[in-house]
Amino acid sequence: MTTSQHQRRRTLWLLCALSFILYIDRVNLATAASAIKIELGLSNTGLGLAFSAFAYSYACFQVIGGWMADRLGARLTLTACGVIWVVSTFATGFVHTLGMLFAVRLVLGIGEGATLPAQARAITRWFPGEQRGAVQGFTHSFSRLGNAVAPPVVALLMTWLSWRAAFVVLAGVTALWLVWWCMAFREYPDDVVMQSTQSIQPRIPTPWGPLFRRMLPTIFVYFCYGWTAWLFFTWLPTFFLHGQNLGLKSSALLASGVFFAGVVGDTIGGGLSDFLYRKTGSLTIAREAVILTSFLGALLFIVPLLFVQSSLGVALCLSGSFFFLELTIGPIWAVPSDIAPAHAGIASGMMNAGAAISGILSPIVFGVLVDKTGSWTLPFAGSVAMLLIGMIVVLRMRPNVSLQAKPVETHEPLATSTDR
Repeated sequence: MTTSQHQRRRTLWLLCALSFILYIDRVNLATAASAIKIELGLSNTGLGLAFSAFAYSYACFQVIGGWMADRLGARLTLTACGVIWVVSTFATGFVHTLGMLFAVRLVLGIGEGATLPAQARAITRWFPGEQRGAVQGFTHSFSRLGNAVAPPVVALLMTWLSWRAAFVVLAGVTALWLVWWCMAFREYPDDVVMQSTQSIQPRIPTPWGPLFRRMLPTIFVYFCYGWTAWLFFTWLPTFFLHGQNLGLKSSALLASGVFFAGVVGDTIGGGLSDFLYRKTGSLTIAREAVILTSFLGALLFIVPLLFVQSSLGVALCLSGSFFFLELTIGPIWAVPSDIAPAHAGIASGMMNAGAAISGILSPIVFGVLVDKTGSWTLPFAGSVAMLLIGMIVVLRMRPNVSLQAKPVETHEPLATSTDR
């Protein structure tokens, strides 16, 4: 293995660990939610408001974080993010009111808001174009692994210690990752010979208007993805606990199983996207076709959820839906680099803001509908509508057309290349 290959492998594992920690710190509240709800005296609507607090600041800091990553680099940006994760996760263990809980989740959203755009910036610098779908899918699969691990780990810590102590322990784990990141990550690979590196660092002001208009269809598609994804991230353990009348351990295990399906979906989606790109030379097929398949599969598994009665049947429907939903991640996170490699951080931030906005709305709507109707499955009907709309808008993404409106589609198989 050459030095550059070793560096890229090390960087890949650093980014995987980042994704893993990122989502444990994000979804830990979902597992502890039932105990917090009882202790703080919250309704489902109030709990939904607490879930959504994260997404307010998360949405606001997407573009800011992307701009910081493009200007200051991923290393500095993600170091600052890590400090905020540690502080806010630790502070969650000491909240006593809904207002305090809302505030610490807002702070966590600030730190995590800049993270994925900065990670996209790092991936653009370290990996060539025909590998980015797989790298995005693989790193994001560790996000879903964090989702899967969080419910049983937090449930165990709650049983062994308390829900408050669980957040303190997780803050300590995050601090360990932060030390590793500061010691090991470098902004560029030593060889820096990829064609794409010629345009990595912007030499001109960011074309905000054209970039936003060019990214708008992708932003909306990711909003449609996020509407359903945020229901999983925030409500899933509580859904099994109260909607299916299961115990804490059983709820945590079923939620974990659903999230493991997402791990597989992320990995397959990114690899499939890059495989199709190498075989066809078509970014339209590699990105749009995979996302269309993802949305259709997720929709087909959600529909029977509205009628299935058994807990096992519900879990299988949710697992199938989440598996297909996560096929989206690899290809869609490669699109900002396809469209605007020189502004990948900002473009990624714009796109992720779409999902963040859905993260504000979706958990609250879910909580309100449960309080008003008593049904824990009815809120998923909104996901069906969002996925249908998203399938239509996917056709407007056009990842084969760069920000300068130059088509890069070849419709020929790629033999050997380092970028489009």
